[in-house]
Amino acid sequence: MTISPADAMAAVERSPAAVGAHDRHAWVDAFTFDGVVEDPVGSQPHRGTTALIRFYDTFIGPREITFHRDVDIVVGPTVVRDLELGVTMSAGVTMRIPAYLRYHLEEDLESPKIAEMAAYWELPAMVAQFLRAGVRSVPAGAQLSRGLLTNQGVVGTLGFLGGFRGAGADGKRRFGEFLAAASAGDEVGLRRWLGATRITVGDHTPMSGADLLSRLTGARYRKVITSGYSVATGVDGADGRAVLIADVATKPFAIRRIRYFADGGH
Repeated sequence: MTISPADAMAAVERSPAAVGAHDRHAWVDAFTFDGVVEDPVGSQPHRGTTALIRFYDTFIGPREITFHRDVDIVVGPTVVRDLELGVTMSAGVTMRIPAYLRYHLEEDLESPKIAEMAAYWELPAMVAQFLRAGVRSVPAGAQLSRGLLTNQGVVGTLGFLGGFRGAGADGKRRFGEFLAAASAGDEVGLRRWLGATRITVGDHTPMSGADLLSRLTGARYRKVITSGYSVATGVDGADGRAVLIADVATKPFAIRRIRYFADGGH
């Protein structure tokens, strides 16, 4: 069945609503029974009801989290949200985390649910912001460490810390060079960057390099985020507001996949 944009947004909204209400059951119920959360992208994914409960108890339940939305983009069964997260770790320690959230939905009985949620944000930058709070961060840090070890165990804790690995600052810089070439309409330069890159509108609809270039020529970019081996950026271009998510490799740097999200799946 085709999921309408209205139904897609309603399904996605169940998650932040449950977070705001501190309702663990409602949050877990927003996902399919085998739903996956990768938060941040690059860390170990959490799959299935039991893992999602542990994720909630570790990262959501003990904190106040607010969603400062900028734009939502719906492409078929996928919603991409450009936003900033406000996370209150403890009294006097509130972090502002720039992020993109990608929700993939599937029909579940009579209504869609979240089958996959991927959160693109920079773990190293978050930790640096956290440490700038100084001594105020100590109790919150101890609470998070206890929660990680209690709910995730040693293996799960190491899996979360895997979010430190990825494309990093150099990958962001190289991807910025690609974006600059695309914005300048440099067709020859773009071919050098893309090579055998798989390009799609949304998650699956094939797109040519020429079509991508037409959408990016003259575009301006907002909030470039590296998360694991992915880079996400907002695009102000031919389709209005859009979000581009790329999967990259390093040593040498290469763009393996590009997904372009614009409202209506244009």
